[in-house]
Parts: sequence; structure tokens; C-alpha cells
Amino acid sequence: MPELPEVEVTRQGISPHLIGAVVDKVIVRNPKLRWPIDPTISHLEGQTIRSVTRRAKYLLLDTEAGTLILHLGMSGSLRVLNPAPTAEKHDHLDIVLSSGAVLRLNDPRRFGAAIWWALPIEAQPLLKQLGPEPLTDDFNVEHLVQALKGKTRAIKLALMDNKIVVGVGNIYANEALFAAGINPKRACGSVSKARLTKLVEEVKLVLAKAIEQGGTTLKDFTNADGKPGYFVQQLHVYGRGGLPCDSCGSSLQEIKLGQRATVFCGKCQR
Repeated sequence: MPELPEVEVTRQGISPHLIGAVVDKVIVRNPKLRWPIDPTISHLEGQTIRSVTRRAKYLLLDTEAGTLILHLGMSGSLRVLNPAPTAEKHDHLDIVLSSGAVLRLNDPRRFGAAIWWALPIEAQPLLKQLGPEPLTDDFNVEHLVQALKGKTRAIKLALMDNKIVVGVGNIYANEALFAAGINPKRACGSVSKARLTKLVEEVKLVLAKAIEQGGTTLKDFTNADGKPGYFVQQLHVYGRGGLPCDSCGSSLQEIKLGQRATVFCGKCQR
């Protein structure tokens, strides 16, 4: 599943082609995504796209009449095409611009979403309960201490809770906890403020590095055959269960937490 850095780089890639553009037509080929695409999405037609922003893993295309909310799900990708080639099996949605360019959503597994929201975006149920963005000042140690106080669930599961902080998916939770020296199984309420301070720093650092890497790896969002995926980067623990720890050389352990693969060093992380 694309994680926050992949979605942010997608936003950066498509924004220059969309901001200020007028939507000429909306073509829905298959409305059966995670939630059925509502016919009111046609209200986007004739609107000027004022901004392209991101909230958690949702992309928001804002217009005067409302906001188009896009989610890439597990396998979705967006491309700006001009001219647009003939649509294929998994090309479910086209946003045709007056310039002739097309923003196309391709989603083989159909776990993505496209929602037209005419009311103020702050009232959208999907976004209303989300925690702070991890790369903003709102995600800080004071917030984390308060959110975790008295809680007994594993720190990794808390870190991946979108009500506590958005967008810290499995890959980056593994990496941030390793960098902070915190065992992912540790009860979140038992982690000291000093160690949580380090964790906040590492979450910001690992996500920022991934976004920077994606900005150089995935430069072109205008090719029909371009597919964004996980960035080629140095991962210290994720996907390395059984291999030597980069820091101490001991064998990395792999377990399941919340049904997700969790890799850590039993010596370096406590």
C-alpha cells in the first residue's frame, strides 16, 4: 500500500499540471472502488482546481463548489496524460481538463476511493477524526505523551493509529522505532518522555528522507507506463528479518503485531 511519502510525492508530481486547470469532463468507467463513486462527482465539471493538498493518505483537489477526495488504496496510481492513450482495464476514472490533459486513476485492486464532497472539507467524516500530520509542529512530544498516557498497547500499534498521528505506515513505523531504539512491543504508556522525544524526531526524519528520495526517484508523473512504488532506499529493519542488525550485528527478529510484519533488534531496541 502506498504510504504517506509516496502519496506526498504523487501530490507534488501532479500539482503543477492541475492547479488553475478547469475540469471539462469526468469519466467514470468503473464506479465500484472501495466505496462506489457517487454520481455527484459530475459536479466537478466546469470547476477550476484551486489547490492540490494532502491529508494523511488522502489527496484533496479543491474547487469553489467542493473537493474531490482521492485515495490510492493498495495499488492505485495517478498520472497526468496528454494526449491520453486508450483506457485499459484498470483505468477507472479520468478527470479531463480543458487543456486536453487527463488525470487518470489506475487501480488494479480497486481499494482506492474517489469522493465528491460539497460541504466544507473539515466536516468530512473520513478526515474529521484524524490526528496531526507527522511533519508539522502539531506532532510533538507533548501531544504524544498525552495521547499515550496510561495506554498498554504496543508502541508500534499506537504509532500507526491515525487518531494519534496520520500516515506512519508499517515500513516507516519499523524504521523510526529502530532509529529511536524502542522495542515495538513495549507498552506505549511506559515509554519515557525523553525516548518519545527521540521517536518524534525519528518519525519526522525518516518520512522527510523518504519524500526527498521519492522526489528524485519518481520525477515523471506524465508517462502512461510510469508506476510509483516504494522508493529505493536504505531500510535498516523492514523486510530484513533474520539478517544482521546494521548497528550491532545480531540477528533481527520478525514477529506479527496487529497482523503486520514487525522487524526489530532485540539488543538495540528496548
